[in-house]
Amino acid sequence: MSQIVDKVVDKVTHLGLTGHVGGTSEKPTGTVVYVEEGVGSDETGDGTSEKPYATPLGAMQAKGPDVSILIRKQPTDDWSVINTSALKKAKKAHEIWERKVKKNEENKERLEREAEELKVREAKRLEESKKVVLAEDESLPAATKVKIRQCGAYHDKRVRVFGWVHRLRQQKENTFIVLRDGTGYLQCFIGGRLAQTYDALTLTLESTVEIVGAMKPVPEGKTAPDGHELVADYWRLLHGAPSGEEAVSNKINEQSEAPVLADNRHLVLRGEKSAAILRVRAALLAAFRKVLADEGVLEVTPPCMVQTQVEGGATLFKLDYYGQPAFLTQSSQLYLETCLPSLGDVYCIQESFRAENSHTRRHLSEYTHLEVEIAFVTFDDLMIHIETLICEAVDVLLADPVISKLLYTLNPNFKKPSRPFMRLDYRDAIKWLNDHGIQREDEETHEMVDHKVGDDIAEAAERRMTDELGVPILLNKFPKEIKAFYMKKVPGDEAYTESVDLLMPNVGEIVGGSMRIADLQELLEGYQREAIDPAPYYWFTDQRKYGTCEHGGYGLGVERLLAWLCDRYTVRECSLYPRWPGRATP
Repeated sequence: MSQIVDKVVDKVTHLGLTGHVGGTSEKPTGTVVYVEEGVGSDETGDGTSEKPYATPLGAMQAKGPDVSILIRKQPTDDWSVINTSALKKAKKAHEIWERKVKKNEENKERLEREAEELKVREAKRLEESKKVVLAEDESLPAATKVKIRQCGAYHDKRVRVFGWVHRLRQQKENTFIVLRDGTGYLQCFIGGRLAQTYDALTLTLESTVEIVGAMKPVPEGKTAPDGHELVADYWRLLHGAPSGEEAVSNKINEQSEAPVLADNRHLVLRGEKSAAILRVRAALLAAFRKVLADEGVLEVTPPCMVQTQVEGGATLFKLDYYGQPAFLTQSSQLYLETCLPSLGDVYCIQESFRAENSHTRRHLSEYTHLEVEIAFVTFDDLMIHIETLICEAVDVLLADPVISKLLYTLNPNFKKPSRPFMRLDYRDAIKWLNDHGIQREDEETHEMVDHKVGDDIAEAAERRMTDELGVPILLNKFPKEIKAFYMKKVPGDEAYTESVDLLMPNVGEIVGGSMRIADLQELLEGYQREAIDPAPYYWFTDQRKYGTCEHGGYGLGVERLLAWLCDRYTVRECSLYPRWPGRATP
């Protein structure tokens, strides 16, 4: 090392360039460090010629201000002693850095000292708070036990509410709680001595509490749910929720990954958005029942364990039923058809199951299926029935001020659909896709090609078409080769079926339906075409044997319609505990 320094200094002296080390021609006396501006690093360098620093300041920060610096810009340059101007600038920068470091250390020490003092004060405060014992004032009027949704009728009256701490804001003298009981949200004010108990000072989110006090309008200029608050005169902790690492805000938050949210779905449900979606869902099911009852359609409850298929054997969940093969139902349609002669038009709302290894945002392995079967109808009647159900159910939702508010909170741009829905023939849809350059992937070559008649239009293409048209679409008359065995052919155009899918913007298909084959011989041919053994379907076949009629029906995916209503990206948000491939917990 000393030989290299000697050579550099000798070269400097020979050229008559003195003052490169501290303004003199003396050889460097401090620790020699190397600085290479091109490839050096202040973070990983160690000051050797093999691992130089990037800047003179970096060298001084690591080795001190009295180092002797040899510098070059590029690996091809010779090392030279830093010039006086650069050295002076680096030392000035180092002095500023040292002052900052010293100040930061002083601040750190001060903050640590203050934190310790605060810790001592808080410990003392907590210890003193244990001496504060609350008792309900028996001289006050008796409090009425109410649910939060009822509080609006009790202004200036004393009430008793129970619930979970949904939000919490603690001040020195007061505590504000937003309480949740499943029927609504209520701001509660706990002040004075009530806020100085040990339970008040250690209260956590999701703890359960009982609060007693008078209902008051919020002060002018302040806001609270429903414009009122409960001013407490007594409260008690029923059960405390964890703090620290186990606190609910650490278990789930806005940064949580999807698998974490799925694992903790039971906690996610406590959030306002998830609760709002499930409330709209409940109201939607009630609306369906009201509309269908008004239409004279009767609700029935078909079995979920079956020994027949409806949509294809590849998507059946198989099970051993006391030694016999059985399946979880794909659809209740066949059973609904058997009810028509005795009960008239019927429907059911229950779970259907599809063993389809699909991870798209609109697929579930278990979903809520609204299915309807109606007798003595035409294909046009069937499509009118579908759009009537959708539009009138939406009208019922919007007529409810609570549900309407939730709906527009979730989907501020929601616009109710207008009738009639757009009718689009399958062949016209194929032409539209090709005219607009929307292609499909060839299954053999994997190249993108135009659609052709006979294709089962892919989900992505179908959704893109629906989104661009921007209205509900009754896509109809699909080829018989891509539809189920029981679907009626179009009279006079028997390569196609009287089938229909309802497509909604941003979601895609939410309803699938068709006219059913009424002729016995045609149904038997359908079994044969699909290589289905008719024996297990004897009871279904009998519907054509013992007084047949023209009839049709449809199935609606509740989660998909809900995703459209509430503007949700995935149907997984629209199920209480969604199930998809690989997910069956919690």
